[in-house]
Parts: sequence; structure tokens; C-alpha cells
Amino acid sequence: MKRLAILAAAAFATAISALPAWAAGTGMIFVSTEKGNEVVVLDQDHNIVKRIETSRRPRDMHFNADKSLLYVACGDDDVIDVIDVATLEVVDHIPTGPSPEVFAFSPDEKQILVSNEEDSRLEVIDMESRLSVQDIPTGAEPEGVIVSADGKTAYVTSEVADMVHVVDTATGAVTKNILVGTRPRRFILTPDGSELWVSCELSSEIYIIDTATNEIKGDSLIFVPPGFREEDVTPVGMAITKDGSKVLLSLGRANHVAIIDAKSHDVLQYVLVGKRAWSVDLSRDETKAYVANGLSDDITIIDMASMKPEISIPVGRVPHSVMIDD
Repeated sequence: MKRLAILAAAAFATAISALPAWAAGTGMIFVSTEKGNEVVVLDQDHNIVKRIETSRRPRDMHFNADKSLLYVACGDDDVIDVIDVATLEVVDHIPTGPSPEVFAFSPDEKQILVSNEEDSRLEVIDMESRLSVQDIPTGAEPEGVIVSADGKTAYVTSEVADMVHVVDTATGAVTKNILVGTRPRRFILTPDGSELWVSCELSSEIYIIDTATNEIKGDSLIFVPPGFREEDVTPVGMAITKDGSKVLLSLGRANHVAIIDAKSHDVLQYVLVGKRAWSVDLSRDETKAYVANGLSDDITIIDMASMKPEISIPVGRVPHSVMIDD
């Protein structure tokens, strides 16, 4: 029996050591600052532990699947910087077209799809060769990019054309243009992939697209915190819980985040944050939400149980995106 116990313990230790390094998570918070030209790193106690100098105008950020690398689109140097999460150093630069703003990985991480704002194109970059393999024309000033779970369809917003372009990723062809509100910015997909939510900044609206038909479902949604006018609301960033029950929507110059019942579309709470709430991300356990406030140069942490702000932390000039390694 003693020998069996020793063998079992050894097997357990081996299994644990084989788990990917990100399973434990560092708990670090990463914030890109557009005018600081850096990614600011905070620890679990919200202390700034490092300012990582990047290429100019860092904006959208994404981890790879095992969270060993953080990719950062740097709009003024036409590159995506790659940060090693273990060393907190920039270890690579991926060239892009003019002014990369938002990007997404293909499900197998073999490609990056990036909106090139000044070139009016959706660029597809092969990760192995670091070469552009597709260059897909869009309306002017493309921004939001998202890829379906099966990798067959990409969606990209055009801020000037007020459209969502539907792209067949196999052929690179735009198969449909969906007219939405004024200045569409970002997307979320519901966990089952059935709905695509689109934020339209200057018309203060959210549109919901049925991904089976690529048609707009129902009327657009408008969320206005008490004391604000509809024209004060400039929705941009969104996040959705893993069970698809709640959507968090940053309301831009209305300085609030709306927490929304994803089925009824009722507002559960308006949460006061910093100035020009922009990007929002949820912790893995969904107990906290993190909001980048572009005009108050800070991030706000929201307690999801009480749906109230906990603390705002200064980070640097014009925070754009926030990601949590947990």
C-alpha cells in the first residue's frame, strides 16, 4: 500500500508539472497607453511593477492561448509588438499595414486578422512567415475585428461607412455589408455564437446581428445613465460573461459602464467609472471587471457581486485596453 501511495503521489506531481504555465496565472493587469507608448503592468495588489516601453501608440491587446505572450497593436509604427509575459520584455515585432488598431487571432492561432485604419483594409498575417497573405478592402477606417469560433467567418466594422463587413476567411471575400449605426467600433459574440453585438459610438446604439442570417435582430439598444443625455453616450468596449447572461458595455464620455441582462436587455446597474470609459475586461472568475478610462488616465476596478466601483488607479496617458493574466 505504501508503495502504491508513493507511485500515486509521483503520478500526481508529474500531471501537475505537465499543466500549462498559465494555469496558475500571474494575476497581473496589463494596460496599453496610447500616448504613453507603453504597456503598464500592475500586480494583484494594484501596484505598478513595470512600464514596458513599446512601439508608438499601443492600442488593442490579446494574449495567445497559453498566455505566455501578449500581442499589442501599435498604430503609429505599423507593427504588433510581442511581449513575453514571464520576462515582461518586448521580444518581437510583427509588421502590419498602416495604423493597426484592432486584431483577432484565427482559432488555430496560425493567422492574425488586423484592421489597418489608414489603409481601409483587413489584413491577414501568417504567424509563421510573418507575411501578409490576404489584404481585404473595407469601408474607411476599419476598427473592430472578430472571428467566429469555427474560423470560417470574420466580421469587421467600418467607422466611416457605418457598416459591418462579413468576410469569408477561406476566400477573403466580403460576402455581406450590414448597415448599422453611426461609427461602429467593437464586437462581442455570445458564447453560443448566435448573436454578434456591435457598439456604435456616435449614434449611442448597440445593434445585435443574428449570425445565422447576418440580419439585424429587433430594434437597436440605447443605454443612458441618469443625468445624461443620449448624445452624451458613446458606447465602445464590451465584455460578456462565460454563461452569456450579462454584458458589460463601456459608455465612453458618459463615464459609466452599463451591466446588462443579455436576454432581456434590461440594465442591471450603471456603474460610475473614470472619464471616457473605453475598454473593459473580466477576470477569469468574473468577480471583477477592469475598465480603461481614456481621459482620466486611470483604470477602474468593479466588484461584480455588488456591481459597484472598488478603486480607480492612475496608470498613464490615455489608457486604451486592459487585459488580465489570471
